[in-house]
Amino acid sequence: MKRSSWQGLDTAARTLTPTLLIVAMVFLGQLPYSLSGQASVTPYFVLMGVFYWGMHRPDLLPAVVVFLVGLMQDALDGEPFGVNAFVLIAVYWLVVSQQRHFRGRPFLVVWSGFAAAALMADILRWTLVSIVLGVALAPWAIMLEYFMTVMFYPVLTVAFALAHKTLPRGESGEFVD
Repeated sequence: MKRSSWQGLDTAARTLTPTLLIVAMVFLGQLPYSLSGQASVTPYFVLMGVFYWGMHRPDLLPAVVVFLVGLMQDALDGEPFGVNAFVLIAVYWLVVSQQRHFRGRPFLVVWSGFAAAALMADILRWTLVSIVLGVALAPWAIMLEYFMTVMFYPVLTVAFALAHKTLPRGESGEFVD
């Protein structure tokens, strides 16, 4: 292969980074986490990825990918089909439409925004699953999931930020923060 072919392959791989990381978050979310004998609860890892990449590089994370990843999450979690897809698209739309309010702000402001979006997402998810199943689910597991999700966000943000630095420049030619 010529050097330009390798460069093209490298650019394609970097462009797919947000999608690949979000798919990895779906699989990471399948690992059980339990706290001292409590029921197994997992942070909503894929939500963290959708929020981060929706805010920083929505050009590399199209809505159709978010929707398909949500369907994959539903299939693997055994939740009613379409619930995660709907919730993730709602969060994606929210963060993309509000990104100008978060960009360039201190991390605590962004983290607070994420906490609000995660709360909305978990309440929406709990409500939709309860409606589809026809029974109100116990809120304790979703509350624990929410707190774990908010607490894990700074850790994953560091990993996402490191990956972000390797991505190709934005549509304007500038490095997109």
